Amino acid sequence: MESNFVDYVKIYCRSGKGGRGSMHLRHVKYNPNGGPDGGDGGRGGNIYLRGNHNYWTLLHLRYQRHIRAEHGGNGGRDKCHGKDGKDIYIDVPCGTVVYDAETGKYICDVSYDGQVVMLLKGGRGGLGNFQFRTSTNQAPRYAQPGEPMQEMTVILELKLLADVGLVGFPNAGKSTLLSVLSSAKPKIANYPFTTMEPSLGIVSYHDGQSFVMADIPGIIEGASEGKGLGLRFLRHIERNSLLLFMVPGDTDDIKKEYEILLNELQKFNPEMLDKHRVLAVTKCDLLDGELIEMLKETLPTDLPVVFISSVAGMGINDLKDTLWRELNSESNKLQSIISEDTLVHRDKDMRLFEAEIRAEGADLEEVDYIDEDDIEYIDELDDFEYTDE
Repeated sequence: MESNFVDYVKIYCRSGKGGRGSMHLRHVKYNPNGGPDGGDGGRGGNIYLRGNHNYWTLLHLRYQRHIRAEHGGNGGRDKCHGKDGKDIYIDVPCGTVVYDAETGKYICDVSYDGQVVMLLKGGRGGLGNFQFRTSTNQAPRYAQPGEPMQEMTVILELKLLADVGLVGFPNAGKSTLLSVLSSAKPKIANYPFTTMEPSLGIVSYHDGQSFVMADIPGIIEGASEGKGLGLRFLRHIERNSLLLFMVPGDTDDIKKEYEILLNELQKFNPEMLDKHRVLAVTKCDLLDGELIEMLKETLPTDLPVVFISSVAGMGINDLKDTLWRELNSESNKLQSIISEDTLVHRDKDMRLFEAEIRAEGADLEEVDYIDEDDIEYIDELDDFEYTDE
């Protein structure tokens, strides 16, 4: 069954061309030499991106691969102005980042509800011959064609907006923890990669306060190079304020597994290491008190460590207190402000860009993007007398 969670689409966009100006000389019964009265052409339609909190995936764009704005109308006689092309607004969920599909270059970011970003500008309409009249050239027999449209194939990526991101190997207990802390109902089973798509949950705290937690599919060694599901979903924790690393308590070397996870994040985006981190040792209902004390001596000392068991409810309140304290610390708020732009303004790594597109299955069909209106417009340009005046 195909998932409704779509966080990656590739679409072709084209703004509208400007309408041509009219080259017309007024001839009426009582004014046979009325002079120029050709009107201006209308501008072509623009294409905008608009943040909309009612959307949570890019599913509505999966089957709308070609988006074209309306062309501007041509100018007419009697100084009639051509109709402006209708603008197109593409509604996207908050947290959508746009890249050029040809070069991988970052274009823009839509991060809050109601934000409007111009993606492609429509062509200006051409001036009619009425605009070129002078005392020495009272009957100009030329006008301007409209400016051409702009076109681009873009990649839209959704990066989940959450306060806490769960990071761990498959079967580390991430989905179980999310189901215990929130009302989210992720799929839970005893085999790797049970979680196939990110999940969000709202975690309640004291006095009506809450924070958002995001669960992504498990990371394996080499995820930053495209192994497993890591390359596809690592981007979802770029926006998180805090990273919660989860390692099972029955692991042979907890510190080593934590360092592997940290290394994968560093390879994917080195700036993610600047985020605050918390380590949760899971499945501690399998451990006794003496073993837990022995494990504490081998764990990293540069971050808070909490021993929990989601099934038994062990350490859950301590974990929520730790997460809330780290989220609201002054250093974390300051770091969020400093790193807000640097995380989202990175271009695509072209070494992995083509492999990522193939993995997403987002390649466009081989189609001819020039429609009948564009062919007619090209013929007009060939026959039209152009002026820069």
